[in-house]
Amino acid sequence: MVELYRRLWLATGKEQIILIVLSLLVAAIAAVPLQLQKDIINGLTEKIATEQLFLLCGVYFLVLLVNAGLKFLLNYRGSVLGESVIRRIRGVLYREEHSEQEEGLDRSTLITKIADEANAVGKFAGEAIASPLLQLGTLISVVGFVAVTQPRLGLLIFLLILPQAFLVLYTQRFINTRVSERVRTLRKATKEISASDVRQIEQSVLDDFDSIFEKQREIFKIKLSVKFLLNALNAVGTVGILLLGGLLFIDGRTDIGTIVASLSAFQRINEPWRTLIAFYRQLSAVSVRFALLIPQRNN
Repeated sequence: MVELYRRLWLATGKEQIILIVLSLLVAAIAAVPLQLQKDIINGLTEKIATEQLFLLCGVYFLVLLVNAGLKFLLNYRGSVLGESVIRRIRGVLYREEHSEQEEGLDRSTLITKIADEANAVGKFAGEAIASPLLQLGTLISVVGFVAVTQPRLGLLIFLLILPQAFLVLYTQRFINTRVSERVRTLRKATKEISASDVRQIEQSVLDDFDSIFEKQREIFKIKLSVKFLLNALNAVGTVGILLLGGLLFIDGRTDIGTIVASLSAFQRINEPWRTLIAFYRQLSAVSVRFALLIPQRNN
């Protein structure tokens, strides 16, 4: 994993800096809409003036537009960077394989690397740093807003994040093993198809396809089981915020705007949290592919 990031930074460091700046800007304003939402709702309960309502809603809309524009730039530049790295990897793989095996080039393995594995590794380049930075920054910004506004609700949200992190970290190692086995089996099958009489190795290749299917099915089973548990924890969070917030409101220790903003914050952190989970899974899978694609002896 360290070697993967080292090579990505050497190849794309300047572009990554731009993505980092954009990510920090998006994360920095993540809590602003929540504060505006809280002010608008509390203002309505206190019979806010019409002019002030228009002003708050106008600022709210402007912040959302700025946020959307920054995300557009971030996603566009990240996508283009990823595609650029895919092009570089494919070129390097083709030149290296061609020069080292001029006479007996293993075309099947080369085709698999160029068509599938290079795409997975290269696409990751545009998200390698900016994506986790954006999502972590958003989580810190949003959870920090709730913690400052109402510490008890902030603590509840934080405690709901911890078991989700444990689930993902614990189960990912099983997924990584299956990803590695699937890639190796696919390479073996394509090599047999191109190097032998198809009729002689038909059953062997079909067995490889069955093995690939089983590995992928196991990956689906693990991922979807974890997703079910995460959805259950999110349901606990939503109900918990309403229950705890309601009790605090009854006791006069919070206001309606804070409860609504906290509920909105919890829903808002679902997106960056799910993205972080997906990113970690992608990072783990890409690290496996990277180790198979570019052996360490090439350092």
